[in-house]
Amino acid sequence: MDSALVIGGTRFIGRHLVEELLEHGYDVTIFNRGTRENPFEADERVSHIGGDRTNDSALEAAATTVAPDAVFDCVAYHPKDVHAATRIFDDSRAYVYVSSGAVYGSEEIPKREGVTSLEPCTPDQATDDSMDTYGNRKAEGDRAVFTAAENGIDAMSVRPCIVYGPHDYTERLDWWIDRVNRFDRVIVPGDGTNVWHRAYVEDVAAALRIVAERGEAGEAYNVGDRRLVTLEELVELIAAQLGTDIDVVTAGPHELEAGGISLDEYLLYREYPHVLSTAKLADLGWESTPLEEAMDRSVASHLESDRDGSEHGPEREAEERVLGILETL
Repeated sequence: MDSALVIGGTRFIGRHLVEELLEHGYDVTIFNRGTRENPFEADERVSHIGGDRTNDSALEAAATTVAPDAVFDCVAYHPKDVHAATRIFDDSRAYVYVSSGAVYGSEEIPKREGVTSLEPCTPDQATDDSMDTYGNRKAEGDRAVFTAAENGIDAMSVRPCIVYGPHDYTERLDWWIDRVNRFDRVIVPGDGTNVWHRAYVEDVAAALRIVAERGEAGEAYNVGDRRLVTLEELVELIAAQLGTDIDVVTAGPHELEAGGISLDEYLLYREYPHVLSTAKLADLGWESTPLEEAMDRSVASHLESDRDGSEHGPEREAEERVLGILETL
C-alpha cells in the first residue's frame, strides 16, 4: 500500500500514526475540521483536507480526492460514523477503525477477541455523547466493521487499552509522573497490585499500520504493552526514569476516607484487573516497545510540557491528611 487517509491525525494516536506511516513510505493525507494545531502544517509530505467527519458529503469528497489505499479512522465515536465510512471507502484496500478495550462486556482475564462478549448498545446509547456509553458505542462500531466485512469490505478494528505517551492530552500518566517528580511520598490506592492494561502510543500506531497491511477483514485486534505492571510497579518505574527515590504508601478505602478521597478518584486505578490478550496482534509480527524505553520517552515528554494532570486526581492537601493518619497507626 502506498497512500493513506487518516481521519483525525493531529492530536494523539492520530499524530503518532501519521509519523509511523511517513516512516514506512506512505503518502499521507489527514482529514479533519482544522480546529486544532496541525503539527504537520510545514511538512510537505502530509496533505490536509478540511471537513467534518460527521458530514458524509465531506467524507465522500475526500474519498474522491485521495482514493486512499488505507483509511485509518481515529475519531469515530458513534456507530453511524463507522457505517458511513465503511460505505464511502468501500474500494479501499483497508479500513481500520480505532476501537477500544472498553468494548468488552464481561470481566475475564485476559479479554480475547472473538471470545469475550462485547457491550450491548441500545439506540439511545448509540447517539449519546457521555463517557457512560463510550464502551457501548465503540462496541457497536466494531459490529459495524464486522457487517461491512461480511459485505466484502476490507474493514478491521484495533482495540487499544489505556493509551499513554508523548502528546497525551488526557494527562492520565502525567498526573502520576507529576506526583513522583514533586513528592517523596506517593500514595498508591488499594494494596498496589491493581492492574489496568496500558498501551504505549507508538505501539498503537504501529499496530494500526500492521493491521492495515496484514490483518484480516472482519477481525478485531487488541493492542497493549506485552509486559504488564501493577500500579505500584508503574510508580516505581516512573521514579527510576526520573532518577529519584520515593516511598510508596498504599492506602485502602478506609485510610483514604480520612482525606475525603475515594479509590476511583485515582487515575489508572481499577478494582478488577483489565487485561487484554495481544497474542493475535503479535501473530501479525507486531512487537511492543520495551517498557523502560516507553516510560523514558513518556517522562521526557512530560518534563518538556506543561501537563500535570492536576485537574484529574485527588488534591495533594487531601493526601497529606491521609499520610498524617497513616503515620499514627
